[in-house]
Amino acid sequence: MITWLTDTVIGKLTMTFLISMLPVVELRLGLPYGIAIGLNYPLALLAAVAGNLLPVPFIILFIKNVLAFLRAKIKALDGFISRIEERAHLKSEMVVKYGQIGLFLLVAIPLPGTGAWTGALVAALMGLPLKKALPAIVCGVLGAAAIMTLVTFGAIHLF
Repeated sequence: MITWLTDTVIGKLTMTFLISMLPVVELRLGLPYGIAIGLNYPLALLAAVAGNLLPVPFIILFIKNVLAFLRAKIKALDGFISRIEERAHLKSEMVVKYGQIGLFLLVAIPLPGTGAWTGALVAALMGLPLKKALPAIVCGVLGAAAIMTLVTFGAIHLF
């Protein structure tokens, strides 16, 4: 199984896709990983962007209910959920001030605490509808992909 993930194009695409789905690292790790393991750039880009975007609509539509359910059923998670909500609230200031452009910037700038997961969480907690939030997040992911492409290929040329 491990050799399938590391030695075949479909396995490499799958790993790139799955890494890009993870919160925190998202496309920022998925795209360089895909390129580093030998995927050609268009395939790595496609897998990383698709993996990064897949959770977004589900987060926007369901995260408030999931957090409420977890808070009600597992009291020990209340502090953790409160910290997540507080961080999202702090990140929402840019979205409140600049609207969809602020959401785009929050997702596009590939720094810790930004990205599609954070943007989707902020959109959900602000009550932004999917049809308003999704275009800004998609554009932000594409912007982050462009930045990570430059960083990745710049790093390759350094080494």
